[in-house]
Amino acid sequence: MARVAVIGATGHVGTYLVPRLVEAGHEVIAISRGRSEPYTPHAAWKSVERKEMDRAALQRDSSFGRAIRALKADIVIDKICFTLESARQLGDALNGHTGHLLHTGTIWTHGHSLAVPTREDAPKAPFGDYGIQKKAIEDYFLQEAKLRSLPVTLIHPGHIVGRGWAPLNPAGHFNLSAFETIARGDQLALPNFGLETVHHVHADDIAALFMAAIGNWRASTGESFHAVSEQALTLRGYAEAMYRWFGQEPKLAFKPYDEWKKEQPSDDAAATWEHIARSPNCSMEKARNLLNFRPRYSSLEAVQESVGWLIDNGKITR
Repeated sequence: MARVAVIGATGHVGTYLVPRLVEAGHEVIAISRGRSEPYTPHAAWKSVERKEMDRAALQRDSSFGRAIRALKADIVIDKICFTLESARQLGDALNGHTGHLLHTGTIWTHGHSLAVPTREDAPKAPFGDYGIQKKAIEDYFLQEAKLRSLPVTLIHPGHIVGRGWAPLNPAGHFNLSAFETIARGDQLALPNFGLETVHHVHADDIAALFMAAIGNWRASTGESFHAVSEQALTLRGYAEAMYRWFGQEPKLAFKPYDEWKKEQPSDDAAATWEHIARSPNCSMEKARNLLNFRPRYSSLEAVQESVGWLIDNGKITR
């Protein structure tokens, strides 16, 4: 089995990924900035080596990549790389010194969809700093794979869902009041006709896809893969399903976005615009064909597990 370093190990996906790695027999080094704990306790963490690293500080003197290389990991999984310079430091330091580098990207590298479900090889035109930076990182890694044989795999998640945090809601933002409105059976206002799409993924399905990529090294290196549920949801369909899950009949109103946003907190309206402007609807065909991978959770199953946890922990009230 392999020695695996996970950068950002105690976050949403790491909570599920690290136990999967341990149970598969790997020796795991969990790297985080501080002594943070995973979202869900698991006995596997007792056998994990914990290391604290301040990535930002180490990157300022270009020593972060060298620090990771010094761990002599066979596999490095990077969960928290957000700039091209950060990616270059790691890629340059690890090429020839690790057997597999796996990077967490985002489906926002696509920008607007041209045809749906969107495939990984579709032309990309990201907008917004996050998507643009992540696209630059993807371009760099795929070029390094082609020109310098860097053994890299990119995993692009959708809207991550799981126990312990708020899912993207049917109004396209993260304010839990939308779920409370639905739970009471009150009217929920949606922008436009509610036909824009969101594409969730359970954190454990992302973890499972990382495992599939590690287990299929030859097929996964030099490639990028979406990590989403099998089907995206329209805002309207999502809202209607959640009303019925709470035992209520759907009660929706629709307004053009510019009118709708006037009645919303500005942060919520801005978050909704970021999501509906992209309206992701991504294909999982490539992961099925190359890695024999299928996500276990539908979007609704993933969201409902998360909302159930929020209710049980007093975060959502009627």
